[in-house]
Amino acid sequence: MKILLINGPNLNNLGKRDATFYGSATLPDIVASLIGVANSLNVEIDHFQSNHEGDIIDSLQSERDSIDGLIINAGALTHYGLSLRDAVLDSKIPLVEVHISNIHSRDGYRRHSVVEDIAVGQIAGLGVKGYEYALQLIVQYLRSQEKD
Repeated sequence: MKILLINGPNLNNLGKRDATFYGSATLPDIVASLIGVANSLNVEIDHFQSNHEGDIIDSLQSERDSIDGLIINAGALTHYGLSLRDAVLDSKIPLVEVHISNIHSRDGYRRHSVVEDIAVGQIAGLGVKGYEYALQLIVQYLRSQEKD
């Protein structure tokens, strides 16, 4: 089983951003930790980060035939990335959406996600631990689909 982790705009700056919302962990810290969790779950994980929506879509499109599930923190694209939504829909790959901060308790525009209604689940506000929960959720979901 192979999972693709996508991180969108500004997430490359984790560790430098407002620690009140995002904590102090860097993106490489998160990815390294998630690889450890993936190994314990006996799954493979790939990671892609970009500040450009088109690059994220290109990555998803090039990987869609080789992945089973998707974890995405689309950053600000969460709220307006309709072409990203279309790419996710077209891929037909189950996804879990993750956000380090609680998008539902922040500015009004942050409360809407363009993929929330097509996601297996959304994890928000649990800090970087949310990535681990997202991985566990998508793996559990995919394994339950294998049994059906």
